[in-house]
Amino acid sequence: MPATATTTREPMKAVVHHAYGSPDALDLRDIDKPVPAADEVLIKVHAAGLNAADSFLLRGEPYAIRPMAGGLRRPRTNHVLGRAVAGLVEAVGEKVTGVRVGDAVYAECPGALAAYVRAAERLVAPMPATLTFEQAAAIPVAATAALQGLRDRGQVQPGQRVLINGASSGVGTFAVQIAASLGAHVTAVCGGRNADLVGSIGADHVIDYTKEDFTRAGLRYDVIFDLIGNHPVSALRRTLSPTGTLVLSSGGGGLWLGPARRIAVSLLISPFVRQRLRPFAAKEDRADLLALNDLVESGAVTPVIQHVYPFDEALEAIRQIDGGHTTGKIVVSLLPSP
Repeated sequence: MPATATTTREPMKAVVHHAYGSPDALDLRDIDKPVPAADEVLIKVHAAGLNAADSFLLRGEPYAIRPMAGGLRRPRTNHVLGRAVAGLVEAVGEKVTGVRVGDAVYAECPGALAAYVRAAERLVAPMPATLTFEQAAAIPVAATAALQGLRDRGQVQPGQRVLINGASSGVGTFAVQIAASLGAHVTAVCGGRNADLVGSIGADHVIDYTKEDFTRAGLRYDVIFDLIGNHPVSALRRTLSPTGTLVLSSGGGGLWLGPARRIAVSLLISPFVRQRLRPFAAKEDRADLLALNDLVESGAVTPVIQHVYPFDEALEAIRQIDGGHTTGKIVVSLLPSP
């Protein structure tokens, strides 16, 4: 019989979000330990990966993101930040059959910055055996976005010329490696200080955005994966081949709808041009975590981690993400210091 959680509430530490704004709107406090539903798994968190989306949710900007935190004026009571987690299965619901207590797993699920988190079984995957918990926690959200953006929306094929704008970011460092694994010729756009890094993980050519505007260089690409949104769609189209694909996953646009205007422009133009303009938002998918396991275990993908913070410094880790311009991933570890 699988071990199941009791209904007795126990306290646990968590990073609690009590107002929209800066990281000052967060506290590390005790809240009730979650109890998994029948089809859920309770994970003892060993590490949590942070993502740009955590900063958007922290600030509640654009406003359209606020329902994810449970409220338009303020987050719901005891809302916990974080969506990428790695750890050991502590308990399982009565309908769970594919996951056992003690399994090392990772998942994308809300509330990752806590001692325990519950996740739907359909979103939980076994961790790659070659990775530490900190490395594994870097993969959900960021690597999934890179895989879906390039393989599914970009439909990258061997030999194609692929440009990744924002190549040294959390998603970008995975995107460089995944594009290379798909057989593409990869051009990475990032700051000059990260040129050697992105070159070491698979970029064939690096453009320093502080010295050169790739949209004015006269080169054409089969696929552009835009993770920054710092160029208008018209400029990006000028840099695409006549039948190329532009995958848009970011951009400004105001407090209410964020990149929605940019997305709307691309959708309006797309039916009238030969180029494919494809707005993109990643989705949770266990099958893609399993696909990423294969890439990790083959050596094609390795998480790039800028810094691992202990749990008692989680607020500082969030400040790092909120400040932008991170290189690779920021991870919070809940494991005891060696």
